[in-house]
Amino acid sequence: QVQLVESGGGLVQAGGSLRLSCAASGRTSSIYYMGWFRQAPGKEREFVTAISWSRHSTYYADAVKGRFTISRDSAENTSYLQMNSLKPEDTAVYYCAAVYWTSGTYYRWQEYDSWGQGTQVTVSS
Repeated sequence: QVQLVESGGGLVQAGGSLRLSCAASGRTSSIYYMGWFRQAPGKEREFVTAISWSRHSTYYADAVKGRFTISRDSAENTSYLQMNSLKPEDTAVYYCAAVYWTSGTYYRWQEYDSWGQGTQVTVSS
């Protein structure tokens, strides 16, 4: 139903900033939440943040509160993840995802229906 494409990943020094984008196409009107997850080597996929597509409600994992900010541009069907004060432990592949029907558990990757291809974020110490 929806196609997602991430961009903006790269290499940054600790304390630096990076801005990720997730462009959605297709039946974007069906999106309920747009979320960001990350997966580091040897670790399970981890919830980062999510935003209600029709509202402005935002949700953050404790590990990124105060450092990351999610936003959206509904007219362009794009979600943005602004990452500040990056730490080496933020190094991971970051994925954006969309869910159409939800039970409210936006923090579970298993709930999401469409996924982007992922973009690598590497933070050097």
